[in-house]
Amino acid sequence: MEPELEISGSTLIIELLRAFPDGDAAELMRKLYWPCAHCGGALAEPLTMAALRHRNPPRPVLEAFRALRTGGPTPEQVAAAGQRLERRPGYQSR
Repeated sequence: MEPELEISGSTLIIELLRAFPDGDAAELMRKLYWPCAHCGGALAEPLTMAALRHRNPPRPVLEAFRALRTGGPTPEQVAAAGQRLERRPGYQSR
């Protein structure tokens, strides 16, 4: 049996998808409007970098993914993670 994945900011998108083969991580990415789980282009991207690239606040995104372990996230956690941040000058987004 595989050890339980500790979800941190450096956890890769592919690791999240493998840790939740039932699709919970992919579904959360869908709710956040992240194509990562579906396009395959950013599978080796760390979670917090994906949050920044998609202009989401990293801490609530991290909390929402961690909540997958306990049957969450709640609608409030998804809403907090789904907020859009302003673009930072000089930050390149795809």
